[in-house]
Amino acid sequence: MIQDIGPYKYDNNYRNQQPSDNSIVMYFDEQLAMVKEDNGEIGFSKYSEWKNINVEFIFLFSIDDTTYYLANSHSKVLLDGYTMKNIQIFRTAVPRYKAFAGITAFQLNNWYKENRFCGKCGSAMERSSKERKLYCSNCHHEQYPKISPAMIVAISDGDKILLSRYAQGDYRRYALIAGYTEIGETIEETVEREVMEEVGIRVKNIRYYKSQPWSFSGSLLLGFFAELDGDGTITLDKEELAEAVWVHRDEIKVEANNISLTNEMILAFKNNILTEVK
Repeated sequence: MIQDIGPYKYDNNYRNQQPSDNSIVMYFDEQLAMVKEDNGEIGFSKYSEWKNINVEFIFLFSIDDTTYYLANSHSKVLLDGYTMKNIQIFRTAVPRYKAFAGITAFQLNNWYKENRFCGKCGSAMERSSKERKLYCSNCHHEQYPKISPAMIVAISDGDKILLSRYAQGDYRRYALIAGYTEIGETIEETVEREVMEEVGIRVKNIRYYKSQPWSFSGSLLLGFFAELDGDGTITLDKEELAEAVWVHRDEIKVEANNISLTNEMILAFKNNILTEVK
């Protein structure tokens, strides 16, 4: 999956240090990321290219010995030789570790942008020099990065699996039922609720598979397999889904992309390889 970047090592420990000339600098404008495309690979700018531009640099993380920073600018910037691409480019971009760096930086960029002001008193937030934290010097409110837990579930009925298509957004391929966990709800209860809300069926034998950080939506996906419990007649929530169908494993037409948990789980069912399910 996209976070599997070995042999490279991702380190998200916060460091209060200035960038070096070879530090990578990430810049975003809404859903656009500044990248350079060269012979089919993506690249990011280095700090040495930003020295004459008046922007603020925020430490993000490191991959191996390379440090990554966010260019925090209130005006639009575009360096020579670079273009602004929709962040969906990171779904297919190579090398993989740079795609993972791109979406992770995008998630942190959103967190900084969305928490410029205190949610309690409205004062400007300040950055801590010791950890990745924003704080309000007026009311002492503290803000840490928030991760939204969400579930994704592959529902089977014998040799059939339930596949769906979203009603909104740009993604139009087959997917699995998914949804965010509500306050006071276990993740297993989320599975049951979302399945009932979106397709009107019940499930049983819910088994955890594995997780995936999914920075496109700022969430942590928890993957499950489950079995149909009772009647498999679908009652579609048309606001959420455009389609939901039972598909026999021999008729599943999905190509491996090594990006998403969704894709991996569908292929695990198609190939009847569920040895990792607990």
